[in-house]
Amino acid sequence: MSRVSMFNSPLLLGFDQLERTLDRLAKSAEGYPPYNIERIGDNGLRITLAVAGFTADDLAIELVESQLTVRGKQTDDSDRVFLHRGIAARQFQRAFMLAEGIEVTGARLDNGLLSIDLVRPVQEPRIRRIRIEAGDAGSGAGNTIDITARRVQPR
Repeated sequence: MSRVSMFNSPLLLGFDQLERTLDRLAKSAEGYPPYNIERIGDNGLRITLAVAGFTADDLAIELVESQLTVRGKQTDDSDRVFLHRGIAARQFQRAFMLAEGIEVTGARLDNGLLSIDLVRPVQEPRIRRIRIEAGDAGSGAGNTIDITARRVQPR
């Protein structure tokens, strides 16, 4: 059975990379560790992951292009003998796709909660006027596009 793409509209051109990213995230959606995403102020976000039992040395945060990845791996202490082991020391990997322009400003581990702070810089909207040249359709003339951009003042 073939999958129907949500980006198959002729009005949505060039979104194939976004569709592949959404597919990859949907396949890797695991429930551990649980996390929250909250708005901090007008332009800030905070991702908080519950990583009880992990130290800062057990955790790694990596940003590659627009993908933020948090990895955790605890080392087993072979000197300890457990009569019951209900707290698993398992590794995890959690990925978040960040929109263009979002920056990671810091991370903090406090009482088993890893908080990662993000900020979205305010971008000014732009208006672009594209000049259309008249030309003979058969001669290949008129294929030049002149793009001029100017900043629009926010209201």
